[in-house]
Amino acid sequence: MTTPPDERSDLADDRNFVSAVARGLDVLRAFRPRESSLTNNEIAMRTGLPKPTVSRLTYTLCRLGYLVLMESTGTYRLGPGVLELGYGVLAGIDINTRAMDEMRALCSGPSQHVSAGLAERHEFRAVLVSIQRSDNTLSLSMNVGSSLPLFHSAVGRAILVGMSDAERQETVDRANIARPGEAEAIERSVDMAFEDYERFGYCTSFGDFVPEMNAIAVPVLSLNGNRVYGLNVNAPAFVLSAAALKDAYGERLVEAGRALGPARDADRR
Repeated sequence: MTTPPDERSDLADDRNFVSAVARGLDVLRAFRPRESSLTNNEIAMRTGLPKPTVSRLTYTLCRLGYLVLMESTGTYRLGPGVLELGYGVLAGIDINTRAMDEMRALCSGPSQHVSAGLAERHEFRAVLVSIQRSDNTLSLSMNVGSSLPLFHSAVGRAILVGMSDAERQETVDRANIARPGEAEAIERSVDMAFEDYERFGYCTSFGDFVPEMNAIAVPVLSLNGNRVYGLNVNAPAFVLSAAALKDAYGERLVEAGRALGPARDADRR
């Protein structure tokens, strides 16, 4: 989940951008699911930061309670301060509880092999903040905190559709600076997102992100209009073809999106 340095290239001349804060967050993001601890060397390798810098950052984060030094091994684990922050974020997502009800309904049928997820944008990724699975789902091992590419996943494209014109253009411009070789693909993906949304009422990704996975997603705006989410349904392609997924879940997904927040105007771009 660490933000790659090349995604910050457009911030190099921003005098208001505090690099030390960004580096501290990079250290926290270096920890992966189901990992109990990391050494300074491992953190340095994952973040690309010099080891002396990592040592100062881990010391500071320990003093603040975000990391805990395990003296017997010389490794670090995440501290209670991180949990407090994480739960604070989840508690602040007013849509989360309501979304779980809608996702459970989506996963209750007609297929027993689908997953539903709610995601919010971070940089050029869509980060899952809530997940629901059918009992017999055969899907990617995605969990809360996992991320999908903003421009190449159905849920990412739904978020792009839901963003304001100015915010979307700023995001695309920054992505083009960070990834100049992907400029044409990014433009095609944004165009596809709007074409799908105007035609179906949702965005699609049929093997675009992972060849064997099909997904559809709708943008969801928070009730106060300040946050944009994507709500998706996905299934393995060998279980549900693109056509079958659209037929079985398209309208259900659109209705779930409407139940969660204001509709996005398909004509606004």
